[in-house]
Amino acid sequence: MNGEARQVLIRPLIDENPITLQILGVCSALAVTATLLPSLLMCLALTAVLAGSMVAISLIRRHLPSSVRIIVQMTIIASLVIVADQLLRTYAHETSRKLSVFVGLIITNCIVLGRAESFASKHGPGLAFLDAVGNALGYSLVLVTIASVRELVGSGTLLGLPVLHGTAEGGWYPPNGFMRQPPSAFFLIGLLVWGVRAWRPRQAEQPERRIPEIAPEGARS
Repeated sequence: MNGEARQVLIRPLIDENPITLQILGVCSALAVTATLLPSLLMCLALTAVLAGSMVAISLIRRHLPSSVRIIVQMTIIASLVIVADQLLRTYAHETSRKLSVFVGLIITNCIVLGRAESFASKHGPGLAFLDAVGNALGYSLVLVTIASVRELVGSGTLLGLPVLHGTAEGGWYPPNGFMRQPPSAFFLIGLLVWGVRAWRPRQAEQPERRIPEIAPEGARS
């Protein structure tokens, strides 16, 4: 793997993470991270859709008139989303019910649409695939982190298996009910974004403009 391909794959993990840097895909990160298993399936679905659609769009990029480019991209993405949703309904029905409409809403996920337009439509299928995998891994890294914290602190379990024995079962750990509520994901994502940008200060937004200083009245000529 050459240097460019390696950077395309690695950059989205931290330096250009779609959630912590670009603040994309936050809706699903807030909605499906109450427990770890639905988050893993959501990550798997998004990875499959992103990789498949980016390769397909890259392969036909030279044959798409600009007037229908976005429509064709959305059609490809929507078709793969339908396939992923039906597979989850067939082989993981109960977890699919917990995911509710969010698998279907992958088509509106800004990560998928953004990478299709900004990268896959301008690069070959090999780089498009690596970019898709990198962005999917960056997205998955955040979702798995948030879901693990919420399930562990909120229920004392991981993947439904007891890790911290709760007081209801005669253990020592009192589960934190707030972590089972959707607002907890909002706070955790905010803390994660703050932590990453404190670690990597160059990711922090720069002021758009500097307010000019007004000289004191007596200093004016």
